[in-house]
Amino acid sequence: MIQHEPQRNLSKDQAAAEALRLDNAERGRLQVTQSTLLHPTMTLDDAYAVQGHWYRLKQARGERLVGHKIGLTSRAMQLAMNINTPDSGFLTDQMVFEAGSQLETDRFTDPKLEVELAFVLGHDLDGAEPSVESVLEATDYVTPALELLAARSHRRDPETNRTRTVVDTISDNAANAGIIVGGNKVGPREVDLEWVHAILRRNGTIEETGVAAAVLDHPANGIVWLARRYHDQGLQLKAGEIILAGSFTRPVDVHAGDQFSVDFNQLGSFELAFSRSSLEEASQ
Repeated sequence: MIQHEPQRNLSKDQAAAEALRLDNAERGRLQVTQSTLLHPTMTLDDAYAVQGHWYRLKQARGERLVGHKIGLTSRAMQLAMNINTPDSGFLTDQMVFEAGSQLETDRFTDPKLEVELAFVLGHDLDGAEPSVESVLEATDYVTPALELLAARSHRRDPETNRTRTVVDTISDNAANAGIIVGGNKVGPREVDLEWVHAILRRNGTIEETGVAAAVLDHPANGIVWLARRYHDQGLQLKAGEIILAGSFTRPVDVHAGDQFSVDFNQLGSFELAFSRSSLEEASQ
């Protein structure tokens, strides 16, 4: 039974047009004006509608849904965005990158990395009354991950200096550009997930450290929220899907030529590199 009555101020055509604008920005590797500067009355439901249209554009090009990301899971980030709830976005097969990869920096607009845990579901998750225990029961394994963030709309508008809102971020697929997984796969009860910790290094220097309890007290709590939100919309998290549970570090800026390593202690470690731009390489 659908419990949530959407509050929308954009028409279907307007939401579709906004999705196309963001899609063109991503494919053209060029940032565009914030969605709420063009549509000041946009709501959170409008933003998720834009997301849905954007996914269907990708699906029409042959991309396949493989999972979801959860963001704004820390109290500090929620206060910064003036919101008291997480947000979410979609993941397709073209947004999954292998550990040890070298990614083209110029492919992403204003890229950043966050440290997370990824849950892979072994069976469908009932969202009627989800709990940490039901999430763990539905999970096949948990694995270390990095989320690659990007901003297709300006984080800060160059003309007005206005910072984009959570509505802008959700419209922009919750700022997701990809996921990188590596390290060891563990059963959801093999380790105390609250106490999983990680160290993120850039070019050999520690940039961020964190513990997974920073994600809503337990990294499964974000998935509880997502399962309930999907249930309210008549949707369900499915077996085989990968879910980024939320970051337990601050986002770290990515620059061309950066080499990253992330160490999850008993859960293993992996590396990731970003190539220099063709212009930089030509000048050296």
